[in-house]
Amino acid sequence: MFQSILIPVDSTDFSDKAMNEAIDLAAEHHAKLVALKVVPRYAMNYFDGMAAFSPAEIASAEARSVGAAQQTLQVFVELAEANGVRLTTAIAISDCVADAIVGAAVKHGSDLIVMASHRRSGFARLAIGSKTDQVLAHSKVPVLVIR
Repeated sequence: MFQSILIPVDSTDFSDKAMNEAIDLAAEHHAKLVALKVVPRYAMNYFDGMAAFSPAEIASAEARSVGAAQQTLQVFVELAEANGVRLTTAIAISDCVADAIVGAAVKHGSDLIVMASHRRSGFARLAIGSKTDQVLAHSKVPVLVIR
C-alpha cells in the first residue's frame, strides 16, 4: 500500500514513538522510510536576544546544527536497520518547519507522512501553534498522527 514513508524527527520522546510506528509500517508494507530533520535557518535558539552576527558566525552555527541533526538521524538509521527497514535521511534548513515537511514529502515521493503530536492544548497550542496541524492543513499526502 505505501511505498515511501516520510517521518519528521525532532529529538523528543514523541518523535521516538512516531519513529517506532513508522518503522513498523515500513516493515509491514516493504516501504522505504525517509527520516527528516528540519534545522532552523539561523539557529534561532543560538541567536535569541543577541546582537547581529557575521555571515561566518551564522554559517558556523548552522553547521553545528546540521552536525547535531546528522547525529540524531544516525540513531534512527541504526534503529531501522536493526528492524530490517531501509531508512534514508534528509536535512532541511528552513524557518518554516511545516513547509519543509510538505516539500520533503513531494521531493522524496512519499505517499505517507507519519508525525508525532506533542499534545499541547489550550493556550499553549494557540500561542505556539502546531506543526502537525500546519502539515495536516497543507499536505496533499496523507498524514498519520501518532499520539
